[in-house]
Order: sequence, then C-alpha cells, then structure tokens
Amino acid sequence: MYNVKSKNAEEFISNEEIIKTIQYAKENANNKKLIEDIIKKAEERKGLSHKEAAVLLLSNDKEQNEKIFKLARQIKEDFYGNRIVLFAPLYLSNYCINGCTYCPYHSINKHIPRKKMTQDEIRNEVIALQDMGHKRLAIESGEDPINNPIEYILESIDTIYSIKHKNGAIRRVNVNIAATTVENYKKLHEAKIGTYILFQETYNKKSYEILHPTGPKHNYNYHTEAMDRAMEGGINDVGLGVLFGLDNYIYEFIALIMHAEHLESVFNVGPHTISVPRIRKADDINVSDFKNAVDDETFKKIVALIRITVPYTGMIVSTRENKECRKELLELGISQISGGSKTSVGGYYKEEEEDSSQFEVNDSRSLDEVVNWLAQLNYLPSFCTACYGSGRVGDRFMELCKDMQINNFCLPNAIMTLKEYLTDYASSETKKSGEILISKEINKVKDSNIKKQLIENLEKIKNGERNFKF
Repeated sequence: MYNVKSKNAEEFISNEEIIKTIQYAKENANNKKLIEDIIKKAEERKGLSHKEAAVLLLSNDKEQNEKIFKLARQIKEDFYGNRIVLFAPLYLSNYCINGCTYCPYHSINKHIPRKKMTQDEIRNEVIALQDMGHKRLAIESGEDPINNPIEYILESIDTIYSIKHKNGAIRRVNVNIAATTVENYKKLHEAKIGTYILFQETYNKKSYEILHPTGPKHNYNYHTEAMDRAMEGGINDVGLGVLFGLDNYIYEFIALIMHAEHLESVFNVGPHTISVPRIRKADDINVSDFKNAVDDETFKKIVALIRITVPYTGMIVSTRENKECRKELLELGISQISGGSKTSVGGYYKEEEEDSSQFEVNDSRSLDEVVNWLAQLNYLPSFCTACYGSGRVGDRFMELCKDMQINNFCLPNAIMTLKEYLTDYASSETKKSGEILISKEINKVKDSNIKKQLIENLEKIKNGERNFKF
C-alpha cells in the first residue's frame, strides 16, 4: 500500500501506485485542459505531485512541451540564477563485493585492475585537484568492508580537508558510498561531509534484484531506505539519482519524484540534489545489453520536468554527457556539473597505465576549458561552499531556496570564488572572459551594502586574501 510517510521502501515507493500513475498519465496524455492546469500550477514555483508530473511526461503536445521547457528555464533562473556549481569526483577505491551487472567494479570482473589509494596517494590526488582550482569534491568508493571500511572513508575525508596547498583548499567533501547504518551516517556527519549521495540505480524492485544478483546491495529495501537512515544520523543534505537506461524511464521518473515527496513529507527537507546519469560504456559492460536507453529528446524533457516538479533541488549532470548535450541541459535546469573529471582510481596525479575507470567520459575538457566555456555562455562558474561553511544546510537552506532568497547569498559568493579561480589558476583566455563576466554580474547584486563589501573583497582577493563569504 502507498504511504508517503512510511519508513518502508515498498510503501513510500509503491509499485502499485507507480503502475496506477502510469495508467492515469496514459489516459490523460491528450487531456489539453488538464495539462494546461498542471503547467499553470507549476508556474507557482511550488512544485508538482508525481501524478501531475507523469501526465506532462507522457504528453506529446509540442506546444505544451515548449511551455514546459520555457518554464524550466525560468524556474532555474528564479531559484539559482545563472550560477553553475563546479565539482570533481575523486575515486578512492574500486574494490567491491557487489555483483552489479551494469558496473565494471562488480566482483566477478577479474581483469579490471583493483586499486585502493593510500593516504599519501590521496594527498597527491587532492593537490592535483587543488592545482586545477577545485574546491568541492565528491568521493566515490566501491562497497568492500575489508578494503573500504567506514574508518578508511573517514580517514580519507580527514586527509582531504587537511591539505592546504598554495592557495588551494577543498572546502566541501560530498560522499557517494554504499548504503550503511545510522551509526555510520552519524560518523560521516561528524566528519563534516557536505551532501550524502546515493543513486538508487533503479526503483523497480524486480529489476533491481536481477541487476544486483549478489552482495549486500542486493537488498532493495535496505538500499532504498538509506536516505532515511542518513537523515536520522544527522546528515542535513542528501542527493538522489537513478541510472537512466536500466529500466523503463517513466517508471523511474515517477519513483524518483515519489522519493523526493517522501523525504519532504517525513523530514520537511527534500533532496538537496538530484543527479541524472545515463548508462554508459565501460570495461566489461556492453550498453546494448540494456534495452531501456533514453534518447536525447526524452532526456531533456526529464530534466526539465524534474526542475519544475522539484524546483528547489540542485540538479547535477556529469561528464557522462558530451559538451553539446550538457549545454542543452544547462538551459533546462541543471545547476551543477563536473569539470576535468577522471573516473579512475588515481587518475588526477598521474594517468594510470592500467585502466580502472568506472565509465566512459564523454566530456574530457579541462576544468579551465569548462570555466571559459561557461563564462562565454554567460553562466557564472561557481566554486562556492559558503552555505556549507555558514551552516545554511538542511531545512535552513531549503527555507531560503524555496522562498527564492538564496541567490542573495549565492550570487556574491559565486563572484568571489570565480575571482579566486581567475587569480590563481585560469589561463589568460579564461581570465579575460571571466573578468568580463564578473563586471556584468556585480551589477546584479541588489543590496548596496553587500555590493560595496563585494567590491572591496574582490580587491582583497586580487591582493592575495581568500575564502570570503556572505
């Protein structure tokens, strides 16, 4: 039975409710009056229900779809402005005891080289990332209680935060590791992580169990209920995501929205981020084995609908997508992207001769190239972590974001972090485009006192001071 407030995965992600919702959406896919009413409701910037969003997903009315895309652009601008937050993944270890059929780290893959970084190697990786200009990382690790215990993860986080190289510092460490216990989530919270990220992969329980035949990840309920345990353990910000292509995208979309509704209902805090990866080629993985591929046009609509359905959430797209696709997705609601990414263990400090990548990267540009590209597109590249540093997390962040007030802080903070990047790391071409952008963005700051302080801080950054925040 469907119960949005239940702590049981099969009740807050009810298969019966999803099937009913799909049927309802099919029956109303050509109901122009209903579709117009749903879009009108979305214009209020308060979000949509999973049923309402499903109707829009199945509608093929070109005129209405254009309204959805236009609204998604407007809502992204209202909540997040033109800022695009930049980050990089850091793979600590690819040892894994799970049998996930779509991931090359699965336990029966005997020819991929296995690697676990030492703390000294992590230090080298972090320095390399700092030398690029990164301030925000998402650490990744396979599930292996012997090779990658929680103690290893905690020690690695401590190492990352401790490294101050030249003007570099990692100011926020997000964590993407396997579902764990409330006690371990408490430890991660005490280690001062940013967002805890866990992709569901697929919400279809039957498919999930087939795709995860062995290992602890086989337990659908334990995995799906992880965000509840994380928030019970004190973690303020959690990030959802499915791997589009594993199962029917309509089913996945509805379930993803239901998961967001559940967190909002139980904790009064919805997902801090939603990621939208699509399955990609990798060692030992043949994408053609998966019959649910999502084409580009459908993918763009999914992104736009997540934006208008969960308007407050940060939306992430990785280097799984190519430059052209990422450009289109930026226009439809994406607010965070990775840049200069490596998906192998030890890929930043020196290129590993042995390929340990988790998936094929389709945007291999350097961070500097990505920053320059964003600036030329009139997006504001942001390395900001000020909310995290100032305690604006969880319900406090959500309150400001839902009231569309977060930009009052984020805009000046983004400008200052871009100035840091341009001063310390940028190529001459990127400096030029970045400085032109900053001169335009300063004029968007409405509060005269903040604007005055911002201009003073930019001069201080130019003279060597760092890490200002509003």
